[in-house]
Amino acid sequence: MEPKQRWTYREAGVDIDCGNEAVELFKPLVAQTMRPEVLGTLGGFGSCFALDVEKYKEPVLVSGTDGVGTKLAIAHKMGKHDTIGIDCVAMCANDILVSGAEPLFFLDYIAVGKLNPQQVAEIVKGIAEGCLQAGCTLIGGETAEMPGFYRPGEYDVAGFVVGAVERKKVIDGQTIMPGDVVVGLPATGLHSNGFSLARKIFFEVYNWSPERFVEELGCTLGEELLKPTRIYVQLVQQILQKFSIKGMAHITGGGLLENPPRVLPSTCHLEITYGSWPVPAVFNLLAQGGQIETLEMLRTFNMGIGFVLILEAENGAQLVKWLKEMGEEAYLLGQVVAGSPGVTIRGLK
Repeated sequence: MEPKQRWTYREAGVDIDCGNEAVELFKPLVAQTMRPEVLGTLGGFGSCFALDVEKYKEPVLVSGTDGVGTKLAIAHKMGKHDTIGIDCVAMCANDILVSGAEPLFFLDYIAVGKLNPQQVAEIVKGIAEGCLQAGCTLIGGETAEMPGFYRPGEYDVAGFVVGAVERKKVIDGQTIMPGDVVVGLPATGLHSNGFSLARKIFFEVYNWSPERFVEELGCTLGEELLKPTRIYVQLVQQILQKFSIKGMAHITGGGLLENPPRVLPSTCHLEITYGSWPVPAVFNLLAQGGQIETLEMLRTFNMGIGFVLILEAENGAQLVKWLKEMGEEAYLLGQVVAGSPGVTIRGLK
């Protein structure tokens, strides 16, 4: 049968020229993140990174991968795409930081229904900014145009990071013991977790729009929800140079109840005192709007604590004092006690 039309890839929904245009737009952004260990340039089939063997005598490579989750729905609603990439880098870089690793390079994956070069460039702008904050190189990535799979204007973002740490400096939590204390570093908001519940409460229960100014937040709802996940790499690297840290945890999905136990030895349990840190207003609004019990809040959201460190009691107060002298907030959350891995929250009403 004779075809009625001569089809091209563009007519099927995939525009290679748009893809090339997007690459040209974000090349300068990627260039800002280059570390000296990178070999070659953007655009090859693979990316090469020469590990500094003078810096690492017995290097251990640490990798992590993650996405942004349904926080992307807020970016889609607001048409704001230049910060969501920071979240993607943060979720990966903060995870490997827990082992004491220095992030070396990051690769992203962006999937769209129809490729808009300017939109992709905005996403990559955020990814590049995240890499700069984490001190790693945006060494490569993939942009996939998938017509009919995503709705117009929507996309997904994921990525992974590779880092390195000297074997003798790996932090694995195995030296944690009863009597040690837990120090928490504040989050910048919801970060990138719990958004399925947050969207239901704010958009369906409260029936608020992203443009609504919320007095308790001091900004619009959309601005609050799109606050980028904090990247703790540079701050924690400074801490590790001055203090002996036994264990760390990135407070992501599962909150303060589920994440710290992942680094505890089999004989240790955490007791955290509720009220030992300020809970940001956004979490109070969520709890009130959804009539959510505090324990459910603590296992869904970070509740204002994005990263925790475990160290000897005598150094805990010194760490908090030192951080405050640097202009950084930090809080003594509780202590390690004998028991099986888990978290008990004290002070709940």
